[in-house]
Amino acid sequence: MNGVAFFLGVNFVIAVCFSAVFAVVATRSRSRRAALWLAAGFGVASLSALCELLIAYTAAPKVWAIGAFATVLIGMMLLRVGIGHLYGRRLDKRIAVFFVGASIILCYVIYDLPRGTPVQAFSYQSPFAVVLLDSAFVVLSSRGRQAIDRFLGMLMLFTGLHFLAKAGLAVLVGAGSVARDYIHTNYALISQSATAILVVAVGLTLLAALVLEIMADQRSESEKDTLSALANRRGFDRQVQSLLGEAPNGQHAVILCDLDHFKRINDTYGHHVGDLVIQAFGQLMNDSAPKRAALGRIGGEEFAIFLPDTEVGTALLFAQALRGATMTLPGLPDNLSVTASFGVSSLTTTDGLQEAYRQADLALYTAKNAGRNQVKLAGTSHSDKHDHRGGTRI
Repeated sequence: MNGVAFFLGVNFVIAVCFSAVFAVVATRSRSRRAALWLAAGFGVASLSALCELLIAYTAAPKVWAIGAFATVLIGMMLLRVGIGHLYGRRLDKRIAVFFVGASIILCYVIYDLPRGTPVQAFSYQSPFAVVLLDSAFVVLSSRGRQAIDRFLGMLMLFTGLHFLAKAGLAVLVGAGSVARDYIHTNYALISQSATAILVVAVGLTLLAALVLEIMADQRSESEKDTLSALANRRGFDRQVQSLLGEAPNGQHAVILCDLDHFKRINDTYGHHVGDLVIQAFGQLMNDSAPKRAALGRIGGEEFAIFLPDTEVGTALLFAQALRGATMTLPGLPDNLSVTASFGVSSLTTTDGLQEAYRQADLALYTAKNAGRNQVKLAGTSHSDKHDHRGGTRI
């Protein structure tokens, strides 16, 4: 076995392993369809190594040469479909089929041309470059790119350009006079060793992108309160820290909320109705809060809201609106009236976060002691006047 045959065997094993790994990852990833397309892509592309060996050691080199070309191109196109699913830019299947079919016909037409000529070399390698460069464009132009996505895009860009470089190298050093000679040339040794490196790099990077997605989903699930569909305490704290990191010295507001007499609701109507109250109030918070707000259920009937870049007067108005809407929560027994009490405080520095929580909690305590179903601002006295709805005058 020469060096080229060894690298062909290595490339076959690598591609088959990646195909199997992506198939397994598909069982855990929300991008299941993308992972399955990637698995199919590596699986089909692995067959090209077998075809290359059959070119050298069988009596039908033309058939296997076209097979080697077709399996690589189809595998790359399947990878492009998977990348399109992963990054939200799907490929028109009719265009893909036409491109692959036309490229295979081109491979058949140029088979008898002298090998190593510019026309033959670039006509053979260009379809691979086109598919990979298009894949690189899809990744690099996607929204919300992370570092791993930028790396993947640049890697695919380099891999696409490398196929054009291989065509130039074939012209310079030669790729054998006929297809059967390829496996015995220095060009083949360079080509297959470079392919092994790039296949591993692209495969590992795609795998890393999917694994990071799975990890992010698991973290999101671990930081989510399933009943209210809001963040739990850990998730809420993480969101607040992230928002503070964007504007550490901005004007922010903290709102703490407590559903009034919640134990009485459970005791009177049952825990099923209590769960409905939590669900309805969580939905109300999601529907009412600004997009960038951090929302959390931090206890049984206790909730927290962090409003970034929000003055305390605006936060008071929001809390009042939320208090009023709480009394008309949908989907509850007709004779059940739900109310909530709120404490509001302001925050201007990251270091003052815990103090803002403490002040909001004191204001919430004041609201509950004053009769519940009220909004209190941190620092206000017990003698503040209230309107007929029980809210603080603003």
